[in-house]
Amino acid sequence: MKKIAAGLAAFVLLALSAPPLRAADPIEAAGVAVGLTAGNAVVIPAKAVSVGWGLISGALSFVLTGGNAELTAQIWRDVTEGPYLVTPDVALKAIGERPELNKKRAAPVETGPAPADSSGRP
Repeated sequence: MKKIAAGLAAFVLLALSAPPLRAADPIEAAGVAVGLTAGNAVVIPAKAVSVGWGLISGALSFVLTGGNAELTAQIWRDVTEGPYLVTPDVALKAIGERPELNKKRAAPVETGPAPADSSGRP
């Protein structure tokens, strides 16, 4: 029971230590929060299942290969490496670089009069 409580406490601390949202406007911040929550609702259980099966199959590989510790260590290393949570950085890596979003934030919108065309009329 104490192991479960310690594991749950470690998970809560890991979840609370996620980096803060970096969004320019409230609608974007809300969208990022909803996306991260939905992503974590899928990724966390999937990662738990993956780690569980990986640990079992690593142990089974040790038995079936006659004690090949390198293979077992490789399987365990592959299934236990992160990321364990979807963070804003992980989400940005998943969708790739979007230069049009950076341009929109960098360039201020002009609210002045419309530019004149080549005839000189507004």
